[in-house]
Amino acid sequence: MTSQRSGTLQPPDDFSRRHIGPGSAEIGRMLDLLGYDSLDALGNAAIPESIRLRRPLQIDGPRSEYEVLRELRSLGARNRLFRSYLGLGYYDCLTPPVIQRNILESPGWYTAYTPYQPEIAQGRLEALLNFQTMVIDLTALPIANASLLDEATAAAEAMAMSHALRGGSGREVFFVSEGCYPQTIDVVRTRARARGIELVVGDHHTFEFRPQVFGALVQYPAQDGALHDYADFCARAHAAEALVTAAADLLALTLLRPPGEWGAGGADIAVGSTQRFGVPLGYGGPHAAYLAARDEFRRQLPGRIIGVSRDAAGRPGLRMALQTREQHIRRERATSNICTAQVLLAVVAGMYAVYHGPDGLARMARRVHELTATLAAGLRRLGYPITHARFFDTLRVEVGARRNALLAQAAERRMNLRLLDGGSVGISLDETTTPEDLSDLLAAFAAAAGVEVGPARLLPAQLLAGVETEYEAPFRRTTSYLTHPVFHRYRSETEMLRYLKRLESRDLSLTTSMIPLGSCTMKLNAAAEMLPITWPEFARLHPFAPVEQAEGYHVLFQQLEAWLAEITGFERVSLQPNAGSQGELTGLLVIRRYHQSRGAGRRDVCLIPQSAHGTNPASAVMAGLRVVVVRSDERGNIDLADLRARAAEHAGELAALMITYPSTHGIFEEGVREICDVVHAHGGQVYMDGANMNAMVGLCRPGDFGADVAHLNLHKTFCIPHGGGGPGMGPIGVAAHLAPFLPGHVAVATGGPESIGAVAAAPWGSPGILPISWAYIRLMGAEGLKRASQVAILNANYVARRLEGHYPVLYRGRNGTVAHECIIDPRPLKASAGVEAGDIARRLMDYGFHAPTVSFPVPGTLMIEPTESESQAELDRFCDALISIREEIRQIEEGRMDRENNPLKNAPHTAEAVTSGDWARPYSREQAAFPAPWTREHKFWPAVGLIEAAAGDRNLVCACPPVEGYVPID
Repeated sequence: MTSQRSGTLQPPDDFSRRHIGPGSAEIGRMLDLLGYDSLDALGNAAIPESIRLRRPLQIDGPRSEYEVLRELRSLGARNRLFRSYLGLGYYDCLTPPVIQRNILESPGWYTAYTPYQPEIAQGRLEALLNFQTMVIDLTALPIANASLLDEATAAAEAMAMSHALRGGSGREVFFVSEGCYPQTIDVVRTRARARGIELVVGDHHTFEFRPQVFGALVQYPAQDGALHDYADFCARAHAAEALVTAAADLLALTLLRPPGEWGAGGADIAVGSTQRFGVPLGYGGPHAAYLAARDEFRRQLPGRIIGVSRDAAGRPGLRMALQTREQHIRRERATSNICTAQVLLAVVAGMYAVYHGPDGLARMARRVHELTATLAAGLRRLGYPITHARFFDTLRVEVGARRNALLAQAAERRMNLRLLDGGSVGISLDETTTPEDLSDLLAAFAAAAGVEVGPARLLPAQLLAGVETEYEAPFRRTTSYLTHPVFHRYRSETEMLRYLKRLESRDLSLTTSMIPLGSCTMKLNAAAEMLPITWPEFARLHPFAPVEQAEGYHVLFQQLEAWLAEITGFERVSLQPNAGSQGELTGLLVIRRYHQSRGAGRRDVCLIPQSAHGTNPASAVMAGLRVVVVRSDERGNIDLADLRARAAEHAGELAALMITYPSTHGIFEEGVREICDVVHAHGGQVYMDGANMNAMVGLCRPGDFGADVAHLNLHKTFCIPHGGGGPGMGPIGVAAHLAPFLPGHVAVATGGPESIGAVAAAPWGSPGILPISWAYIRLMGAEGLKRASQVAILNANYVARRLEGHYPVLYRGRNGTVAHECIIDPRPLKASAGVEAGDIARRLMDYGFHAPTVSFPVPGTLMIEPTESESQAELDRFCDALISIREEIRQIEEGRMDRENNPLKNAPHTAEAVTSGDWARPYSREQAAFPAPWTREHKFWPAVGLIEAAAGDRNLVCACPPVEGYVPID
């Protein structure tokens, strides 16, 4: 038998074949249906000739999974894990293995989408309700949202919220205590400057409220560990009708009087990070921030709120409440542009509280505080003054001229201490600190002081004796928290595991079926890409560790920035924006600063097409710009005549145009170069929303056809999972003339020489998830990336062709093609059958599918994006479901089915509804529950029936309800 030579030294298993759903035979069949002989021919038909990339991307690869994981191990090994005592809101912590394995590393949790369809998201919604309850209880404020991006941006959101409630009419001053974290002050300053708010940073003890002040921010405990009683400060603020925001540490609040109970009415808003509740450091993120407030401010809360409602059968059900605050509705009237939150991390933090319960958290907090008090006692014995008598987990230690010697001793023991002004250092302890760590710390201080100590003199156990660790009034907490049974019920790992799996089973994720949401790009998040995020060498690094200790991360940053610059055609990339919405804001702030640097600060008009994502106008307003809407024509393109008119009308004031490409209508607009030229001719810059970049990678580049800046949704095109509504990343790429204005950071030198300031708490946003995108690009290589874009276009056109005889396809581009998504139009069915897009969306649940995007960008329509990861078989299954639903609608049109009592109007059908009680419906139980053959092989049952939206909004309950008024779903 003779062996066959392969003729190549490439890996035998090409990862792109794993990532791209259709194989060669399937691609051939789909191309035949569409009438094209190759993917190149289809791409040329869809993409304007003038913008096509005519060379391969200059990116190496592809690499095998084994090679990429080995390379990431090598990069991780270049990160040095010192023991971190740096604090500043970031703490090492212990993620309970049952949570790490079954949430953080589980595709059933991390591949789910934002819970817009609550009937198939009850597990995630319950987990978020736990999170909100935890925040409400610990802050003693009655309403909380379901997470924000990080503590610094949460503080900036609180400032904007306070301004909306108390600002205007000359009230444009916001006070920030100098005790706040430096990175928080940095981000708040960036946001304040954009909105024309005057920021005053100073001593909260001596600050005098005047009529111009609308709000204030304080830190609890302060950044150097000091504990302050803010009751008098609150009284002075409220007397001046200003609002007080407290940035508070949740673990400390298990022992300390919470902001909602401070004297004089307490704080009005509380913000902070939940990172230390089981979420890895990840060199700065992603972490879930929180925001809680007084009940009367519910309509002004940014982000999402999970509320309790009921389904059609009267059973309790959860949903996102007060959804009229979403940006696609409020647009330029929105006070926040938050779209992606940090759901996956909020779930981890909430489950950490469920796992430990109030007693476990209190024990942990007491232990951390006792260790800190013990350390303070030992340092005093060594002759080091402790600046503040009251503290929780952080000490400010006066070391004077011994500081350099101390730092050398700490480095020798692989410990990081925080440098403070005035010859001081800061030491912050956490859940992972041990008595042995204290001994090492004391030994370092002793050596720096030249003190000879015996082996038993500074043992922590001996030092603790006689140390007072109890708080007295007004600092001691006296009220209970986490009283709901959910925080007491799951103490054994067996019960905890079953609870997590029970919740997971109520959520439809990519583990069940395709999620065909337009503009959301729910593609494969490969296991090989996900593995490194929990490796200690990436997960346990503090964001403010010395840069030389993060060499592996910085090599990864440099490579990823270079690849993204090559993919987009831009000169520079900033990784700091930690969500797509933040990328939008950052890009616009860069444009504003560019105009100001040229003496053109009067340029403040932003042109935005009618079809734009709702975050676009919200981001423009937050950047201090005035929004002028540009019409779309009947084909869904930007109306060029209207664009020229608006650009000419505002020629002296034009700052930017925001454009999504391919368009939100799912087409490659022919005139994109001309659009950019018109804006540039009138002195403006072109900002491109990169939400639809999945149709362009390797095929065309925004920097080549006229865009000056674009953000990239790494949680879409570059495979970071949606996580049920976050994490996300939204880095921006910019042309050379905008590079000097990229975001910087107070803690680490980054960005350009004329930086706009910080836009996220950590210098590189959420680095902990960047290995995912790095791995995706490395695995795919230039050809794989291009082929992914081509197959994304192929799959969308295939779906459009299969459905066009059953539902009108609303917009088409060149040669009758669509881009990576298509919009189908069921609006005529309202007149013929009383059926609307929402009815079709809910009926799809009975077939085992999540709905496409409903009523955006065109009200009453469905926008479908199949992505490149779905096979032809899955696309056919989805199309067959929609075609079957169209036949059900035809039965209504022909009078064979009642217009009100039919499978669509009663969808979704729960197992209980189908299997129990009388069946008084004019269709069979079988048609309700098993409308397609595959539902008999594997049935995803919605946990609840149709949720009543209005019921939950009329009686908003955003915490776990009292047991006597709550019937658990399980």
